[in-house]
Amino acid sequence: MHVTPYLTYDGTAEQAFQHYARVLGGKIELLTRYGEAPAGSGCDDLSEADQRKVMHVSLSGKDFMLMASDANALYPYEGVKGISVSLNLESANEAERVFAGLAEGGKITMPLQATFWAESFGCVTDAWGVPWMINVPKQG
Repeated sequence: MHVTPYLTYDGTAEQAFQHYARVLGGKIELLTRYGEAPAGSGCDDLSEADQRKVMHVSLSGKDFMLMASDANALYPYEGVKGISVSLNLESANEAERVFAGLAEGGKITMPLQATFWAESFGCVTDAWGVPWMINVPKQG
């Protein structure tokens, strides 16, 4: 089994995923808009603005996959609640780079630091309201 976070955005999924591709080193494998859905699929009555929004996007990297879509008039945006995307990285240097990239335009909620369970751990909410936990496990 492989668990894949599926995020929802308020019209900014494409922008967020382009940023994540740069920061996390992944590749956008698929990006489909509501306006590309076949006739009769339930998207026909969406506004022109909603038709341009992302219906599905997937980003894959060496050991991860993220997926997302934009909310629309049928499924309004409710924000990200009660969850964080947790990244386990191999080195403190990589954690610092990823943490800084995710913090661009966002808010650091816990600076990267050594903890009793991790070589380095920190929390940040990115510019799109997604909470992230960055962790480098202690070795040995």
